[in-house]
Amino acid sequence: MELEQAMKGRRSIRGYKPDPVPRELLEEIIALASRAPSSMNTQPWHFHVLTGEPLERVRQGNSEKMLAGVPPQREIPDHGTYEGVHRERQVEIAKQLFAAMGIAREDKEMRQDWVMRGFRQFDAPVSIVVTFDKSAQMHGTIAHFDLGAVTFGLVLAAWDRGLGTVINGQGIMQSPVVREVAQIPDDQVIMTCVALGWPDEEFPANAVVSRRRPVSEMARFIGFPE
Repeated sequence: MELEQAMKGRRSIRGYKPDPVPRELLEEIIALASRAPSSMNTQPWHFHVLTGEPLERVRQGNSEKMLAGVPPQREIPDHGTYEGVHRERQVEIAKQLFAAMGIAREDKEMRQDWVMRGFRQFDAPVSIVVTFDKSAQMHGTIAHFDLGAVTFGLVLAAWDRGLGTVINGQGIMQSPVVREVAQIPDDQVIMTCVALGWPDEEFPANAVVSRRRPVSEMARFIGFPE
C-alpha cells in the first residue's frame, strides 16, 4: 500500500470480527512501527500485546471499576475537560458516531453502553499496551512525543496489512488492572493502548471518518514568496 493511500484511508475502527490475529503478523507490525524517530535515538517504547483470557481479565477489571465509580487511575496526567474549539471537535465526532449507531441524545442506556465499549477496548481481539521507560520521565514530555510517533507507525502498519485499530486511552483508564494482568515491570510507565483486529465492515461506526482541518488553518509559512 502506498503511504499516502494508507494515511488518507486509515480511520479509527470500533467494531471487530472475533477472528484471532497471528502473532507473526503482530511482530511484523511492531518491527515496522519501531522505525519511528525518537529523541537522540532513545527508543523508549515497549509493547505488551494481550489477547485471549488475559485481555478478558483486563476488560472485566476495567469495566467493573469504572461502573463502581472508581476514579480513573492513569499513569500520565490526564488532559482534563476540553474547552473551546477542542471541545467542539470532540462533540462533532461524538455526534457522527452516535448518528451512525442510531443512538438518540435522550437514550441514556445506549450512550452508557457505548462508553463501556471503550473501556472494553471495543471488544477487539488484541490490545497493545504502549509503555515507556520510567527513566525517560526526567526529560519531561519528550518520551510522550516519541510514543506518539511509534503509535502512529503502529496503526499505519496495521492498516497496511488489513487490520483496524483505535488508539484507546479508555482501555488503560484503570492502569493498575492492566499492570497487574500484563505483569508490566515497575520501571515502565503506561501511556495508552491500541485496540487491534480485523474490521467488521458491517459495524456502522467503522464508516465514520473525522473531518480534518485545511492546511490554511493549521500552518503558517514564513519567508516564502506570496
